[in-house]
Amino acid sequence: MAHRTAETTAASPVDAAASPGRRLRRNKVPEVTVRLWIAKVLCRSAGGTAVDLLDQKAGLGLTGVSVLTGVLLSVVPAVQFRTGACRAGVYWSAVALTGVVGTLVGDGLTGGTGVPPETGTLVFAIALAVVFTAWYRCERTLSVHSVDTPGRASFYWLAVLGTFALGTAAGDLVPARTDFAHWLSAVLFALVIAAVALAHLALGLDAVWSFWIVHVLTRPFGAAVGDCLSQPARDGGAGLGTVVTSVLFLWVVLGLAVCPAVTRKDVTRPQETVRHAA
Repeated sequence: MAHRTAETTAASPVDAAASPGRRLRRNKVPEVTVRLWIAKVLCRSAGGTAVDLLDQKAGLGLTGVSVLTGVLLSVVPAVQFRTGACRAGVYWSAVALTGVVGTLVGDGLTGGTGVPPETGTLVFAIALAVVFTAWYRCERTLSVHSVDTPGRASFYWLAVLGTFALGTAAGDLVPARTDFAHWLSAVLFALVIAAVALAHLALGLDAVWSFWIVHVLTRPFGAAVGDCLSQPARDGGAGLGTVVTSVLFLWVVLGLAVCPAVTRKDVTRPQETVRHAA
């Protein structure tokens, strides 16, 4: 009887071609770099401003925005699942749509129903913990370096959606419980992100948990940065508006994420699956 086991070591296409019975499994998440984090922050900020843009400027209302993004979100990840490797356009489209939906979910609970931000944060934290538990029990890993099967990709996108919702609810805690200006909120979340990075680099905080903690924090940080630019001057912002801010961030994301992907510098090396004959 034949069975398959997965190895976590990377292999080159030449090695795979030289070894009979081996095939490559390509990761569907870009390599984790500083450029990736900047792009994620801007996508999170653009997600929040996009909701305001479609809701208020385009006149769709929250229901219309939810239906539109929900339909798109059901299509784009399906395309991502079918790709053989990470495709920048598909991946970042999915990130942007997940950011909009996650923002709507977070705002819908803490803002639409009147649930206190503390309760909303706890609810989404529990939901995200359930996703991580199920992911680990099924796949024995939470690493974004091995999102190379439909099952792992499904858990990955559920976790991303959960971090958006949790980050939105947690971000609402600051303006709800303090009088911080937008720029001060951005500085606060930037300091927390820096503390997590320092704990990882200097104190040995686990890389997987460091990644997902920062993934949650980038949502409120990105929202605060977006508010600094889009909100009127009387509210402590730069007065650029949601349209200009969204377009600006999307262009920067294209430069940081999509263009370097053409050179394949942000693509994780494929993993190797070995077939053993018993």
